[in-house]
Amino acid sequence: MSANSNQLVVPQATAALDQLKYEVAQELGIAIPQDGYYGNMATRDAGSIGGSITRRLVQIAEQSLAGQYK
Repeated sequence: MSANSNQLVVPQATAALDQLKYEVAQELGIAIPQDGYYGNMATRDAGSIGGSITRRLVQIAEQSLAGQYK
């Protein structure tokens, strides 16, 4: 069972979101814990990853919407 209580609107997106998390962390030079325990990760690092993921998801949504309304 995961400690994350957030429910995904599209559960099939789990793998894509995980991949995005690893890509962003690698770009930022932050190591993701191999055991999945984030308790020892600095808050600043976790926040940087989350913020970058949010920016990327907003960018993807904006591009998608722009394509719909051309």
